[in-house]
Amino acid sequence: MIADATDRLASAGVESPRNDAELLAAFVLGVSRGRLLLADRATAAQADAFRRLVDRRVAREPLQYITGTAAFRHLELAVGPGAFVPRPETELLAGWGIDVARALTDPVVVDLCAGPGPIALSVASEVTASTVYAVEKSPAALDWLRRNAAELAPGTRVVAGDVTDPGLLADLRGRVDVLLSNPPYVPSGTPVPPEVDRYDPATAVFGGPDGLVVVRPVIDRAAELLRPGGALAIEHDEEHGAAVPELLRVHGGFDRIEPHDDLTGRPRFTTARRIEGSPSWQTGSS
Repeated sequence: MIADATDRLASAGVESPRNDAELLAAFVLGVSRGRLLLADRATAAQADAFRRLVDRRVAREPLQYITGTAAFRHLELAVGPGAFVPRPETELLAGWGIDVARALTDPVVVDLCAGPGPIALSVASEVTASTVYAVEKSPAALDWLRRNAAELAPGTRVVAGDVTDPGLLADLRGRVDVLLSNPPYVPSGTPVPPEVDRYDPATAVFGGPDGLVVVRPVIDRAAELLRPGGALAIEHDEEHGAAVPELLRVHGGFDRIEPHDDLTGRPRFTTARRIEGSPSWQTGSS
């Protein structure tokens, strides 16, 4: 059953056909993937259900939409239409932020463009002394974010807000210890996989002609919200390995600017620290 599904998925262009076939089988049988070899033979009803799910994956519906969950670090997030499916590479940014927050006492952490909450809820669940604000603009994504926060990290403060709003989180100005963001950053017109093109919300994927339309206001909000010495991490397109560090340098409010690669060696996120000294609202803009 799994072998046949693997062949169908491979023919449809799915990048990880065997992996997806096994995960769908495990989902239908109600076991973990690692226990598939010990599972009972599938009933006729289960085999039919499995074929229907494989049909959906052949049509390139995201695996996570089919199963209703997406794994991220130690979490299982609920996802579906309107939610940007978390990517494994974003775990690196989240891990960096968690390490920084763990070294602080009662840190205040902000996640801008939070989507269904992978970064914010990872911080909240792994750094229990933190106060985490998860900011999202999309009403559909906010529904998933609120649902996940209630289930996984009830103390998370979910905020409906737009990163282009200069008044966003005004009461936190100059008080935030760590600010993390995975904004939409793919340049408009860039070819993307069918799963992204057909199912991921375009507003969570594309960042304007150069991919930096949302990154720029994220930098501005970070300069306003972070305390002197506060930490920033922004995920970006692999083509932005020089552009995002340059935006931070030109802004003038940050130092210790460092690019970071993903596990394949491609530029993936950039970190920086808020310059010690003058209050954040007195510096220039990117």
